[in-house]
Amino acid sequence: MAKYRRGRINDAVAEALAVAVGEVREPKVINNFVSITRAEVAPDLKYATVYFSCIGDSAEAGEGLKKCTGMLRHYLAVNLNLRITPELAFVKDGSIEHGAKIARILEEINSKKEES
Repeated sequence: MAKYRRGRINDAVAEALAVAVGEVREPKVINNFVSITRAEVAPDLKYATVYFSCIGDSAEAGEGLKKCTGMLRHYLAVNLNLRITPELAFVKDGSIEHGAKIARILEEINSKKEES
């Protein structure tokens, strides 16, 4: 399968799951404000790693997403025209916190530079 096709599938899965997470009624997901950042589908389309970020407790949010895996896979099967609906594995995405940390460091550098 060509890389650009897998990229389109990754984007479609991430977009569909972002919509589906908004419809989830699991309190662990709702209370932690979960959002899907990206998805990586395996070349054989059997497995997908879904990266999420949340404002609250990430471990609790991960448990809530794991509970909702069946509903989320069903949503993917209905809304995406894939031959195989992938098994979902959820991983916390630390890129947002990392970006915020870099921004904070840059602000400190700029404030020190202005003081000098």
